[in-house]
Amino acid sequence: MKILGIGNAIVDVICKVDEKFIAQNNLTKSTMKLVDEMELKKLLSKLKIEETVSGGSVANSIVGLSQLGNKVGFIGKVSDDKLGNKYEEGLKRENVKFFYSKKKEVIPTGTCLILITPDSERTMVTFLGTAGKINENDIDTNAVKKSEILFLEGYLWDEGEPKKAFEKAIKKANKVAMSLSDLFCVERHKTHFLDLVKNKLDITFANEQEIMSLINAKDIKTVINFAKELKKLIIVTRGEKGAVAINKEEIVECVAKENLKIKDLTGAGDLFAGGFLHGHVNGKSLKESLDIGTEMSSKVIQIIGARIN
Repeated sequence: MKILGIGNAIVDVICKVDEKFIAQNNLTKSTMKLVDEMELKKLLSKLKIEETVSGGSVANSIVGLSQLGNKVGFIGKVSDDKLGNKYEEGLKRENVKFFYSKKKEVIPTGTCLILITPDSERTMVTFLGTAGKINENDIDTNAVKKSEILFLEGYLWDEGEPKKAFEKAIKKANKVAMSLSDLFCVERHKTHFLDLVKNKLDITFANEQEIMSLINAKDIKTVINFAKELKKLIIVTRGEKGAVAINKEEIVECVAKENLKIKDLTGAGDLFAGGFLHGHVNGKSLKESLDIGTEMSSKVIQIIGARIN
């Protein structure tokens, strides 16, 4: 197997909202907020659902990799309920092997409200449900050992059981990649994330804000110097400024595509990571891998949702 992803198994519920809805519900635009089941239901009662899709950051990347013809798998915790079954079916449809045996859990399958404002920005409200309760017993070590790259997400990292699951998977992996996921995630777990980036990861994906917050940098030059000293592969997405990959002394940039009809930025980073990993695991150069990542993210932002049909 080329790549195995471990991440939050979350069903995405996509809704269009106006700016007023974001303000009235005390949400911070373009970020992800964790809520309990009651708060999620309260918000849902005010919304019209556009689409429901099996989601989660790493799962979106893994589906993109599958669509590019790679043999891939995914581990994520769901309950044996309506949404959990829908989640598993969604992955199987996309030729992703689901290495998880679901059972009836006390807490239901996780849900993420993806609120799209008229400017195409997405604000996420997440009830992690049972996804956030992943533990070391949920990790299929054979699947980890048999994959060329293990791909993790920062969203999943938390003290206690998820941390143990992470550590078990990393110990058994051949090569480890991770996405820092979200600025709030980085700020919440800064010390741990910095340790992961410096000592345990082979490949790190981050946007400019996230990596600058992680190392307290003021500019991209500081980030590049940090990556060069580390001698690891770090890929930084920079929105309209494109993306940059740093691998030891090699620094490669890629410009963002122009004149796109942007509908929804959901999944842009996920599909970028999927595209880049496709290039990397199939022996492409840094430049080619960046180009494939850019191509994939350009496609997904011109449709609603995080899956390219």
